[in-house]
Amino acid sequence: MKHIEDVISNSKKIVIKIGSNVLSTPEGTVDREVIKDIAAQINTLIDRNKQVIIVSSGAGIYGVGAINKWSRRNDMNYKQALCAIGQVELMMAWKESFSPYDIHVAQMLLTGEDFEDPHRTLNIRNAMFTLIDEGVIPVINENDSVSVDEIKIGDNDTLGALTASLWNADLMIILSDIDGVFDKDPKTNEDAQLIAAVDDIDKLLASIDTSGKSTFGTGGIRTKIEAAHRLSGFGIPMLLLNGTRENIIVDSCEGRGCGTLFIESE
Repeated sequence: MKHIEDVISNSKKIVIKIGSNVLSTPEGTVDREVIKDIAAQINTLIDRNKQVIIVSSGAGIYGVGAINKWSRRNDMNYKQALCAIGQVELMMAWKESFSPYDIHVAQMLLTGEDFEDPHRTLNIRNAMFTLIDEGVIPVINENDSVSVDEIKIGDNDTLGALTASLWNADLMIILSDIDGVFDKDPKTNEDAQLIAAVDDIDKLLASIDTSGKSTFGTGGIRTKIEAAHRLSGFGIPMLLLNGTRENIIVDSCEGRGCGTLFIESE
């Protein structure tokens, strides 16, 4: 099976999905240093002739940070309003983080319906390809302020996989707050073992505990594995890395990082 550094090296078009837990502190406040570190790493990828699309969670956390509260109420109207506030803050953080590299970003907010309607899908592709061709990084998120259950994608792991398949990406990287997939929850089991490579996703799902879910995010390890399963149908590998580790993407490019690589066996 290929090594992580080989897969990244051979990938031109890369989707990077960043989870809420990566962009926040353990207390649930915004971690601006992490987003700056990720921007610096993406700039390094671009310098190495890669094209990058970002799928960014964090609107809820950034909304909370803007109004100095941490209370994710069950009231849907409150959640939608919070995300509307947070989207502005989140995009400003990305804009400021890429500014030192003279890189522009563009916001694209999508719903599940956008991926089901051929006309909308064409519009997404046209906008996405134009931005990338002009050196602008699309920053994609679910349109939480208007999404309801009927049109909601549900989690950004799935949104990332949909984006990668629509763009015909060469690789999708998920940045989470764990080092990869383990045979059991590493947060509660000291003897948990990292699974470095996966070529049989169905077998993996049957053999590990996937019940864990983050406090601030909407998805757990199962949604990440399901995203990898979806991508495998398009022949797109997926890499799960710990985005809270400084320089983890660049280190992985150079064989120094650890994570879980999902790739079909040859």
